[in-house]
Amino acid sequence: QVQLVESGGGLVQPGGSLRLSCAASGSSLIIFNMAWYRQAPGKERDLVARISYDGNTNYADSVKDRFTISRDNAKNTVYLQMNNLKFEDTAVYYCNADIYYLPDTSRRSYWGQGTQVTVSS
Repeated sequence: QVQLVESGGGLVQPGGSLRLSCAASGSSLIIFNMAWYRQAPGKERDLVARISYDGNTNYADSVKDRFTISRDNAKNTVYLQMNNLKFEDTAVYYCNADIYYLPDTSRRSYWGQGTQVTVSS
């Protein structure tokens, strides 16, 4: 079975930094795109950043030049470095991965459980 396990959320002051991590557990995986989404209270879940297997990235306009997505394919892990955090970055952050699972030859999108990021003074 495949699971995405996130870590790194918390409470931070405006202008501060946090680093989120998301590791895919399980063996015999081929992981294509990995991404971070976020959902603020009363709002839809939106894409924050996405990274392809070979490292191509794209970002939401609201986080460009502040957030950096990266991945370690050997560890099946994706990261989100968040700098200069703002009040409006407060949300639950979800990891997402497009995974081909060799044992049952299935390919589907997986989601993490979410991690809370709160920016507050």
